[in-house]
Amino acid sequence: MGLSINNSKSWYVAQSHPHKYKIFLISNYILLCAASSCIFLTLSLRLYPSLCGFFLIFLHILTIVGAVTGCAVAASGSSKWYATHMMGTSLTAIFQGAVSVLIFTQTSQFLGYLKSYVREEDGAVILKMAGGLSVLIFCLEWVVSALAFLLRYYAFVEGNGNACGAGGGSYVRNGKDQDEDMKNWPWPFQV
Repeated sequence: MGLSINNSKSWYVAQSHPHKYKIFLISNYILLCAASSCIFLTLSLRLYPSLCGFFLIFLHILTIVGAVTGCAVAASGSSKWYATHMMGTSLTAIFQGAVSVLIFTQTSQFLGYLKSYVREEDGAVILKMAGGLSVLIFCLEWVVSALAFLLRYYAFVEGNGNACGAGGGSYVRNGKDQDEDMKNWPWPFQV
């Protein structure tokens, strides 16, 4: 059971660095579970969310989308999708951290913005559980980003497929080959 990625490069990275790839996949699965749990906790405060609740749910949906697409993007040959994934993961991590700080420091006001139907004491407990999950998501987003970078880096350095300009890493490189490889380096913001 898992995500099937039909890309020879991702298969190569998964075979050459199986422990890092497994940790990457498990971290993405935990992100999926934590973000969906946060959605259900937010919906338990009010079945039809307010505007603030809608944005909170939307943030968790973006986290889920990033976790699902991250499995395919980390070892792919496209610098554009890799940069989009890294930027999206970083932004959702920052927003998850900000939401968790707001939940723990301004619990009653945040609960008021959500316009909850439950008692304030119960709502505060539910909201703090969601805040704890947001802290977990915040930490896991950075772990996933670091692992995605490492997997992409290994795919480039080991010279498999399109990640390396020449298509293979088994030859002696001269200065001209290294300059060509630097042009194809998977920089996060290269379009």
